[in-house]
Amino acid sequence: MPVESGSGAAARQAKQKRKSHSLSIRRTNSTEQDRAGLQRDMLESQDSKLPLSLRTNLLDLFGQIEREFENLYIENIELRREIDTLNERLAGEGQAIDGGDLTKGALKAKASHSTSQLSQKLKTTYKASTSKIVSSFKATTSRAVCQLVKEYAGHRDGIWDLSIARVQPVILGTASADHTAMLWSIETGKCLLKYVGHAGSVNSIKFHPTEQMVLTGTRCSKETPPFCLCYRIRGTDGPIWSLQLPAPQPVTDINQAPCDEDVDFSDKDEGEGEGEGSSECPTLRVACTTLKSHQGVVIAADWLVGGKQVVTASWDRAANLYDVETSELVHTLTGHDQELTHCCTHPTQRLVVTSSRDTTFRLWDFRDPSIHSVNVFQGHTDTVTSAVFTVGDNVVSGSDDRTVKVWDLKNMRSPIATIRTDSAINRVSVSVSHRIIALPHDNRQVRLFDMSGVRLARLPRSNRQGHRRMVCCTAWSEDNPTCNLFSCGFDRQAIGWNINIPALLQEK
Repeated sequence: MPVESGSGAAARQAKQKRKSHSLSIRRTNSTEQDRAGLQRDMLESQDSKLPLSLRTNLLDLFGQIEREFENLYIENIELRREIDTLNERLAGEGQAIDGGDLTKGALKAKASHSTSQLSQKLKTTYKASTSKIVSSFKATTSRAVCQLVKEYAGHRDGIWDLSIARVQPVILGTASADHTAMLWSIETGKCLLKYVGHAGSVNSIKFHPTEQMVLTGTRCSKETPPFCLCYRIRGTDGPIWSLQLPAPQPVTDINQAPCDEDVDFSDKDEGEGEGEGSSECPTLRVACTTLKSHQGVVIAADWLVGGKQVVTASWDRAANLYDVETSELVHTLTGHDQELTHCCTHPTQRLVVTSSRDTTFRLWDFRDPSIHSVNVFQGHTDTVTSAVFTVGDNVVSGSDDRTVKVWDLKNMRSPIATIRTDSAINRVSVSVSHRIIALPHDNRQVRLFDMSGVRLARLPRSNRQGHRRMVCCTAWSEDNPTCNLFSCGFDRQAIGWNINIPALLQEK
């Protein structure tokens, strides 16, 4: 029988390898098709008692496990084929497998080395895969420390912003695209007061640090006649309103408010739709103070420490500093190249941070009246949606580039922590006492991280609880025993959550 040459054997082995590789590709494609069909069948099945989101998550996890083991199986076959090729090459060179001890020892060493490599590779891949799966389930189990307590429903359109009163009585304020701002009882979930004087979307709401005052930022409708309550003067697109609020409890005390002649106790405003909290909620129509100078939409506003001045951020690329008592413009803060998205003031110092679509945020220092120093920070690659101060010397910035960065004011050259997520981040908030960051996302998620960037939990989200559309903003209420975190979004509701902080930090 003729002996096959070495080149012929190599060609035969290459042909077999290509054939095996082609079969594995076809098998993988077929498996993917089968898996997709199985997922469709399971998702369309009505027999399962599990929520759709949970079933989808489980299918993804089991799909990852199956793919990992398929890859390991293929790699195992390839390594065994290499061992067989080595045996054939040694036999072709005249080193009989059944020959001397030297040949046996060499072959055994080769096989042992290949086997150890395979074993190490299996261990490494399996460890990475299982750690990924375990971390996914760990994030799910951490939901036990986050409980939905109260839903605040009554707005007829998405809620852009919310705020918690800093003085007694502690109430919740919401700003909505339905042209209204509402004040809510945190405990009962009922609307205490509705402000209906805006002629456009209400984009921001902030409570006064020491008095019962609330500041809202809005845009006005260009079709509204000048004589209507839109405060649209000389083409100004977005006035700021400062409302004097009555004590929310009991509701009858509203008669003693400074603007009591503007409070309407009618059962339902003309033209309004039905909704929870709208039929029994008194309305306030006229603001006590109007601050105007912007030529574009006012997207955010906040009080400076002391409560005598406010800062506003607008789509006209400028931030304005106003004196509340005189309603006069004190300073115009210019420098951003595109529309502003947010502004925030330091809780104890005369510092302001503004964020913009130009991918930067700026720090403004008003501690010295004669010097207004500006620092520009370029740590993001997309719109900076918000930048907020924390107690101490830190700033937390969130962006549409799906990252959150923690900065040290003493050295702002680079962030001290970076959090990477799978969705754009909206207006973030930081717990003062526990230094926990709450991230609202476009994908309906709300995630909690510590200041070092370690993920702590994800708030529940299902068809029965949680947000059903984009989450726009979060706010912490440090001393409330019932709800210590609030969120709002474009599903027209705000939600109060009870976050078990000790359990959360213990899981960390």
